[in-house]
Amino acid sequence: MKNLTELKGNWNETKGKLKQKFALLTDSDMLLIEGKQDEMLGRLQIKLGKTKEEIHKIISEL
Repeated sequence: MKNLTELKGNWNETKGKLKQKFALLTDSDMLLIEGKQDEMLGRLQIKLGKTKEEIHKIISEL
């Protein structure tokens, strides 16, 4: 997955792409707050039924 600084820098764009790919995601599911990245990834795992590795792969491929 992209490093955290890179991810945060492009988060609005990445978030939009994730919402297009997975319409069931909401803005609150994808809040990227400093120190809470694992919490956000956990919400995405639950909502999408994917493993942490699968979530990392999806984000890195966007």
